Amino acid sequence: MKEISAGGVVFRREGTTVQILLIQDHYSCWTLPKGKREPGETDEETALREIKEETGIEGRIQSFLETVQYRYFHSAYGDVDKTVHYYLVEASSDQVTPQLSEIDQVKWFCPDQAWKKQNSQGYDNNRSVMQKAFRELEIPGEWT
Repeated sequence: MKEISAGGVVFRREGTTVQILLIQDHYSCWTLPKGKREPGETDEETALREIKEETGIEGRIQSFLETVQYRYFHSAYGDVDKTVHYYLVEASSDQVTPQLSEIDQVKWFCPDQAWKKQNSQGYDNNRSVMQKAFRELEIPGEWT
């Protein structure tokens, strides 16, 4: 089975400070908001819809970051080949509202904290996505 999803590295600026939005999934991993593409949607529309559904945040796509591919096992469908298109998304709202049926929590982090969460409690396939976002946002730090 094949599955196509889209999501993003969501950021906001507060003065000269940048914050990154992460979600905690039901496996206690901190990750990027994403979800499955619906019929007739573009990848960009999917990313913005899924970010809003999972986090309550509306945003604007700034750029395409990366396409990630991986395989996982689904109890009902067997092996699933998954493709995820990630975008850099600037938040146009601040108030988070987690979709608790899908995730456990959503939180804003400074870039250093977000990077530490990614490396200690995140998924390996998000590492390069976050690196590209941080580079594009010109965020200096240990992630380079």
